[in-house]
Amino acid sequence: MQIRSFAAALISGTLLLTGIPAPVSAAGEMRELTTAELVRDMGIGINLGNTLEACPSWYEDDWIKQWSEGKPTDYETAWGSPVITKEIIEGMAKEGFGVLRIPVAWSNMMEHDGSFTISADYDARVHEIVDMTLAAGMYAIINIHWDGGWVNKFPDDTEGSMQRFTHMWEQIADSFSGYGVRLMFESQNEELGWESIWNPWGGTEGKAESYALCNRINQAFVDVIRSSGGNNPKRHLLISGYNTGIDRTCDSLFRMPDDPANRMAVSVHYYSPAGFAILEEDADWGKAVPTWGSEQDYASLRSEMAMMKTYFTDRGIPVIIGEYGCPTKNKEPESVRRFLSAVCEEAYKCGHCPVMWATPGGHYNRETCQLEDRELQKLLYGIGGKEFHPAGQETETLRGDLDGDGAVRIADAVLLQRHLLCIEPLKDGKADLDGNGSINVIDFVLLKRILTGVGR
Repeated sequence: MQIRSFAAALISGTLLLTGIPAPVSAAGEMRELTTAELVRDMGIGINLGNTLEACPSWYEDDWIKQWSEGKPTDYETAWGSPVITKEIIEGMAKEGFGVLRIPVAWSNMMEHDGSFTISADYDARVHEIVDMTLAAGMYAIINIHWDGGWVNKFPDDTEGSMQRFTHMWEQIADSFSGYGVRLMFESQNEELGWESIWNPWGGTEGKAESYALCNRINQAFVDVIRSSGGNNPKRHLLISGYNTGIDRTCDSLFRMPDDPANRMAVSVHYYSPAGFAILEEDADWGKAVPTWGSEQDYASLRSEMAMMKTYFTDRGIPVIIGEYGCPTKNKEPESVRRFLSAVCEEAYKCGHCPVMWATPGGHYNRETCQLEDRELQKLLYGIGGKEFHPAGQETETLRGDLDGDGAVRIADAVLLQRHLLCIEPLKDGKADLDGNGSINVIDFVLLKRILTGVGR
């Protein structure tokens, strides 16, 4: 009787809700949808970290080439990753992630002749991984990542660095111009912001100049993509915030570029507090903290996510939390789970797309193709996970589409209510939304979140 009453109470609030359209289609097509709609359709995401961006520093000899055959997969595996396979990426999709951020060091295998010509072999390997991602039904984001740190030279050689930046994006844009709406370009990673120009802990001298350079680089990125061919004039773009810091990006000196297509989102990262989210051991600049979850921790998280909502989302600029995460070494497992799920949930509640940072040996096991923490998987999936639907499937079952009509509507909630009230059994297990092997009121809560747009 308690279950029946609970289910009946839950269903009562759904009468005014509308259905949810089918997910965006994938390859080669640029549908007419806003960037906000695209970001919401991504759901939640994960990074392919320490993989295609594995590289030596620009001021070092290329030790990867010296100690290997110098093939794309030698760079791909240099920081501990196995060679990426279809199974690894499909496993991410099966865990509920709707977007894969693929950091890339395009300078790998580049000839040192000053032409900044991207290696055709390296480019082909990026294509292979993007193709695997799209085939798994996920969105893909590619960027110029740290890339050996050459972006740090912008203050010393602004015009030379700008030439390198724009020429690299011209090549990337041309190479991927035929890809459809499921591929997004991100201007850069965390490096747009230079302490050699402005020291954030030392006053305001140089601050305007450093922000102006960040804004100029982001504008050059948009200009290059929009002037290229294929689908790029309409491609959705991700603009790197100032050092991807939330407080620094929510600054009046940071400017979103002018974009004739008006298809842009902004990217920030969340590794706060640093003692928990970054440090495994004490450092000269901070003390490692093994636990997370105090009232102050939650308040800080809510404040920063709300800040992005107010400053960007509410003004029509969607937000992607391009990285959030924490180490597991010297951390309490419960705190790790609590932190990752809380950041994901708070970001998603604010309308942002949270993309978890994952590296070899970290939260996602590239051997078993699953998240290591199965309880964490359930939590993340319940926040915004998506069912696994490989691209090209003739029939696609939406998460929560219990009657199989191609959309999630009130009728599906009614079917689940009737099942919970023991009036009419469901014919299959499509209502097991949390994947725990049983159908109960928790699945009804998840279905309600989908209907309201909270759990798509």
